[in-house]
Amino acid sequence: MMARLDWRKALVYTHRWLGIAGGLLVLMWFATGIVMIYHRMPEVGANERLERLRPIDPASIRIAPAQAAAAAGGPFNAVRLTMLGERPVYRFGIRTVFADTGEGLGVLSADEATALAGDFSPSHRESLAYDAYLTEPDQWTLQTGSFPLHRIALSDEQDTHVYVSERSGEIVMRTTGSGRAWGYAGAVLHWLYFTPLRVRGGLWSQTIIWLSIAGCLLTLSGLLWGLMRFAPFRRHRKRGRRSLTMSPYVGLLAWHHYAGLLFGFFSFTWLLSGGLSMEPWNWHPGTVPTSQQRDALSLGPLSLDGISAGLMRQGIAAMAATGPVHEIEILQVRSRPYLVGREGRAGAEPRLVSATAPAAGVVDAVPVADLIDAAAEAMPGIGIRDMVTLEEYDSYYYDRTDQAPLPVLRVSYADPQETALYIDLRRGVIVRKEERLTRVNRWLYHGFHSLDFPFLYASRPLWDVIVIVLSLGGIALCGTTLWPGWQRLSQHVRRHAGR
Repeated sequence: MMARLDWRKALVYTHRWLGIAGGLLVLMWFATGIVMIYHRMPEVGANERLERLRPIDPASIRIAPAQAAAAAGGPFNAVRLTMLGERPVYRFGIRTVFADTGEGLGVLSADEATALAGDFSPSHRESLAYDAYLTEPDQWTLQTGSFPLHRIALSDEQDTHVYVSERSGEIVMRTTGSGRAWGYAGAVLHWLYFTPLRVRGGLWSQTIIWLSIAGCLLTLSGLLWGLMRFAPFRRHRKRGRRSLTMSPYVGLLAWHHYAGLLFGFFSFTWLLSGGLSMEPWNWHPGTVPTSQQRDALSLGPLSLDGISAGLMRQGIAAMAATGPVHEIEILQVRSRPYLVGREGRAGAEPRLVSATAPAAGVVDAVPVADLIDAAAEAMPGIGIRDMVTLEEYDSYYYDRTDQAPLPVLRVSYADPQETALYIDLRRGVIVRKEERLTRVNRWLYHGFHSLDFPFLYASRPLWDVIVIVLSLGGIALCGTTLWPGWQRLSQHVRRHAGR
């Protein structure tokens, strides 16, 4: 009997004191989660970044990619061609080389950065004001990774700030006053994304993981105790008389009991999946393809030797025949180089030409035979179970904003990990890798944390209503304990102070 009493006492104390310590934090997570349904962190979207660039002028390209890579200190495995103001540039990561002269960009001055901000927002050229020089992240550039930055104020009604990389000249962030306010009210509080903590990546990650574990203990102990105390046909003595109720508690604690029975399980799954978003202890292999799998597609490092400036001009001209080209990416598929052109317009499809034979014009995709050969070499010694061309997203390869490329070739292998590779048919690159554990993580994290189930997420606003109702239930679950918890804590403080 004593062991049973001790076990129950430990359960009650665990739930009570974890709730007193962390109830307000969990309530905040539910409230800020509602905000994040409609407002995320400020960012510069891919389409926005491209559509604000000048179209690439083929006649301005006078330097071959290999020559530019040598000037930048190459070799490199990724090359882009865009415009910087009125001049074309090759971009090798954060290193930038002008495609008309072969000179490196150097370090942008404040005036040059302000001029580039004017190109990004031409309607505000006259009101631009240099705001700050950042050598370390502020709240909105924690994930930028391209410092130092120039912060330029547009001095407009939206209180817009534009961030320009000193080393690459690219616009890496744009924020507005309302975007910053909603960012604080949602993502910053929800992710505990406070700058002093977030810049210490390891500490921030472990903080989220262990707070999530504590939250799981809080909800599980509450669920167990709530079920043990739930008695729909028992008479409980309340306020001096016996009455037929489902809970032995009164007032706010009774409401807390009922809310826990209704929303406790969902609260547990949200806290668990929130912790899994941090990928604790690398428990699954991730969805990024291995270097061996990428090499099977490219057949070695990117080679730029056979691509002259003249071929670049021809390729851009061929793409420009069907619309402006704002960015060129050089890719290699089975040792064959291709130019992939993008237009800064929502829904615009990438255009593909051979980098060594651009006169053949735009092609629909790289040869499928090359991709099939590469798929066999990507997993040596492992048989291919099936290949399927996907014109629509499946349950693992998908994008809520419909930006992930389609069609893709899904290649499933007969290995113990049940590997599947998704290959972009237009660009010939692996865009996703799935294994058994990553599929489990998809449902445990995205499924439970965002209720990201195909039958539900596509049914908006039904999804919105369900998520908001469950979140309000979580707020009620936490909110009904704040005053009783404060009373309990005050009693303990007074008791110890009076000793």
